[in-house]
Amino acid sequence: MSTDEAFADAYRAHYWAVSRFVARRLDGQAHEVEEVVAEVFSIAWRRRTELPDAPLPWLYGVARNCLANTVRGMGRYRRLLHRLGNHEAAHRRQTVDSPDAERAGSWVHEALARLSVADQEALRLTAWEELTLEELAVALDCSSGAAAMRLHRARRRLRTEIDRMQMTVSVRTGGDRDD
Repeated sequence: MSTDEAFADAYRAHYWAVSRFVARRLDGQAHEVEEVVAEVFSIAWRRRTELPDAPLPWLYGVARNCLANTVRGMGRYRRLLHRLGNHEAAHRRQTVDSPDAERAGSWVHEALARLSVADQEALRLTAWEELTLEELAVALDCSSGAAAMRLHRARRRLRTEIDRMQMTVSVRTGGDRDD
């Protein structure tokens, strides 16, 4: 099979998986998702001779780099809007959700947000993208042993954060009292 055909197969087979991967990390900003996915497959096209036999983890690695560039660019854009001060997008970040707007399971996202970016990514790649350890290693560009250790440590840190959150809720609500 030619490299062009291998790219076309990878595009057809993995376009939606890469789109979901990006969308989960950009929190529903559809036009940015499309731009990042287009950039991922543009890079894949240019590097089609390097496509592995199982390209999805490799595509996730490319997507992670494209996302990092996009997030940095969005940060620069927000800082510019803040300096300008009169653009509606600059004021949107000051909106506060009502207390009853909490989504089911939001405590998991809160605990995840307390972890380092590297820990979050290792957990997301295995939980959301359902990658195996070998695929995780490809996406993170490290050895399988290093990927296993990163995942183990990330899971341990997440468990610690969840325990801390439960302890805080228990103390605030007066839990564990014998009346």
